[in-house]
Amino acid sequence: MLLESGEIKLRPLRRTDKKEWELLRYKNEKWLRPWEATSPDPLISLPTFQQMRAFHRREEKALRSITWAVVYQGRICGQITLAGISFGSYRGGHIGYWITAELAGRGFIPIAVNLVSEYALKELGLHRLEISMRPENAASKQVALKCGFEFESLRKRFLHIDGDWRDHHTYVKVHESTRSSHTP
Repeated sequence: MLLESGEIKLRPLRRTDKKEWELLRYKNEKWLRPWEATSPDPLISLPTFQQMRAFHRREEKALRSITWAVVYQGRICGQITLAGISFGSYRGGHIGYWITAELAGRGFIPIAVNLVSEYALKELGLHRLEISMRPENAASKQVALKCGFEFESLRKRFLHIDGDWRDHHTYVKVHESTRSSHTP
């Protein structure tokens, strides 16, 4: 599945992306470390590229999660995932992303978030999207606000990030056509 706007393309990760993806992750390890998920169990390591890709394919087939490479000028510069997709009475999901230090701040992630949000709300018919980030991640806060997400809550010790359980701020976007016209 391909989503695109101008020079930004979102496409599935390919087997042939392994070398480029691993090199980007290596070059950006310090840049991403404060924001990246870690395992609370030191004996469990993060998956390899192939394991991650296989997991993403299974999750996409089950429509629980969809992951795209963020591509600019034909090269991968980041990744974005719509995860925790749930239908029924919730009809929601959450968005996570990363971008290389070299291209951060150029508006590529807001474009990607808007593409994924539009797909999730209009094509999948989801009602609610969330983006959670560490409170000190000012850049991600700006992405959420720029994309029309509103601050909702502080989640205490929400995710294991950079070696410890970290608080997160959660921003939400609710599909306008699914909002109730009733006031409490």
